[in-house]
Amino acid sequence: MKIIRDLGRSHAWTLHEAELDDGRRAFVKSVAAKPVSGDGGAGFTAEAAGLRWLAEADAVAVPEVIEADGDILVLEWVETGPASAGAAERFGRELAALHAAGAGGFGAPWPGTIAELAMDNTPVPDWTSFYVTRRVLPFVRLARDGGHLTAHDVELVEEACAYLPEVAGPAEPPSRVHGDLWNGNLLWSGGRVVLIDPAAHGGHRETDLAMLALFGAPHLGTILGAYREAAPPADGWRERVPMHQLHPLAVHVCLYGEAYRGSLLSAAAEVLAI
Repeated sequence: MKIIRDLGRSHAWTLHEAELDDGRRAFVKSVAAKPVSGDGGAGFTAEAAGLRWLAEADAVAVPEVIEADGDILVLEWVETGPASAGAAERFGRELAALHAAGAGGFGAPWPGTIAELAMDNTPVPDWTSFYVTRRVLPFVRLARDGGHLTAHDVELVEEACAYLPEVAGPAEPPSRVHGDLWNGNLLWSGGRVVLIDPAAHGGHRETDLAMLALFGAPHLGTILGAYREAAPPADGWRERVPMHQLHPLAVHVCLYGEAYRGSLLSAAAEVLAI
C-alpha cells in the first residue's frame, strides 16, 4: 500500500488517500495522538465492526473494510459528488430498511466508540435504561469531570433522564442504527448515500432521525419524507427529538467544551417540557 496524499486530521487520527497493491484506491486512518478517552486503535475495531454489521442488513451503502488492524483502518475509497433529491429519497427508504433489519438487543457485542471517546455497548433489556446508562450520563459526567459542566447542569440532565420512561413513546424492538448519523457521515456518491464513521448498535430508530436533524443535511425534508412513507415513526416523534439529542450534545461538550453546553441544557429543558 502506498500513500498518495494526506487528507488532514480528524480527532486523534490522520487521514490519507492510498493506492493498494492491486491498484485500487483506499481511504486510510491512522492513530496520530492519544485520544481523550479510550484507545484510538480500539476505535478502528469498533468502526470496522459497525460497518460490517450495517452491511449485513443489505439495506444501506457502506464502504468495504479492507483492513482494521492495530493503529490503522483501511476502507474502500468512495468517490463523492453533489447531493441530489433522488439520492436523498433513496436514502430515506434505505434507512428505514436498515432500522427494520433489527438487532439482537439494545447494545452491541463489541466495545463502542464515538469520535475518539470510548462508549459502553453492554446490552440493557430496555431502551430507556440503555440510553440513560450507556449513552447520556457517562458523557455528561465526563464533561463535568473535564470542567465543562457544573454540578447543577448535571442535575438538570439527570432529571430529564429520570423523566424519559414517561415520554419515550411506544416501546419498539431494537433497531439497527448507525448511531452517529450527522451530515458529515453521509457521502453522496453515484446517486446514493454512503454511510461512514458509525457508532452502530441496537438502539431506537428515532435516534438516527434526531441526529440528522441536529446539524441538518442536504434534502433533509426529502430524506425524512421517504422514511416516513416506508416506516412511519410513532406519533409525537418530532417532540421527542431533543430527547434523542441529549447524547450527541453531551459528546460534543466532552469534545469541544462549553460551546455546546447551552444546547445540551436546552435539550434537557425541552425533554422536561414534553
